[in-house]
Amino acid sequence: MSGIPERTKLKGIFTPNMVPLDNNGDINEAELRRYVDWLIEHGVHGLYPNGSSGEFTRFTPDERRRIIQIVCDQTAGRVPVLAGAAEANVKETIKACEIYHEYGARAVAIVSPFYYKLSPESVYAYFKEIALHTPIDITLYNIPMFASPIDVPTVERLIEFEKICAIKDSSGDMTFMIRLIGRIRPKRPDFSFLCGWEAALVPMLVMGCDGGTNALSGVVPEFMRSLYDLTVTGQLDEARALQFRLMELFDQVLYSADFPEGLRAAVELRGFAMGPSRQPLSDSQRIDREALQRVLQCIISDFGYVETPAEGCPPRNGLVTGAGATGQQVTADRVTRITEGVIKKLREQGVV
Repeated sequence: MSGIPERTKLKGIFTPNMVPLDNNGDINEAELRRYVDWLIEHGVHGLYPNGSSGEFTRFTPDERRRIIQIVCDQTAGRVPVLAGAAEANVKETIKACEIYHEYGARAVAIVSPFYYKLSPESVYAYFKEIALHTPIDITLYNIPMFASPIDVPTVERLIEFEKICAIKDSSGDMTFMIRLIGRIRPKRPDFSFLCGWEAALVPMLVMGCDGGTNALSGVVPEFMRSLYDLTVTGQLDEARALQFRLMELFDQVLYSADFPEGLRAAVELRGFAMGPSRQPLSDSQRIDREALQRVLQCIISDFGYVETPAEGCPPRNGLVTGAGATGQQVTADRVTRITEGVIKKLREQGVV
């Protein structure tokens, strides 16, 4: 077991870390251990293996267990581990909960059933069954683009189970999270709210989220830690400036290639051998990935974490953020409006 107290509230920046692979497509254990050490040394508050960014669906059940075992062992109690435990059915998910508890994970994150579109009543029944039989705390993982959504009334019902201790929301829907915090926190002050969408991180922290599970913390952990620290200490102008800068990297990583290939390319720029994806790439995708990596190097070098490409970087046309594959540009003005709107609401309520 790790040295992390079981009831420590989940808070801060958790990294949904990728898994380095060798040339045969197998888990590169030595590189994964090196990556874990680097993330902790660069300030993340916790690790979140077997998440979406960790490509959990592309590993076998035995491989998923081995990934958690490696991460828990290498972490050695320095930070909490939030282990992705989503399996295809209740029986296997509960078994994963038992195993990850033995490995020393602080809690597990579980998506609602995927593939089949279920009613809120079925989602409730699924998590109730797990909550009644798990030895480890559960974080609900709301990602409605890939799994049955977990709505506010369902969360209100589920918090009666002590083992359900948190929710990670990757919907990007700030209204949903604001409603959720307002309804749940008075009833369960110990319950954690984690934002899984970088584009909304500062506003969500201001509104009361306890932290984030953010893929980009696997690329620029020191940057994400600074953004978190500035926000929770009330240095909102400085935090907002970092949120602006984060958007360019976010758009390129998320929208410029099939996820998580942009993330894999970005992590490699920080000095890690991530290996080839288990998802085969076409020749044109490989060429596009090389071009994307050059763009990402320009952005990350502007943060000061890698060298500028030898051929230099093109001008950014004065934009704080870039354009994704959707062709939409997220400008500084838009981020400012979102953040100022949240702060205004809090001031009206006498919170800040």
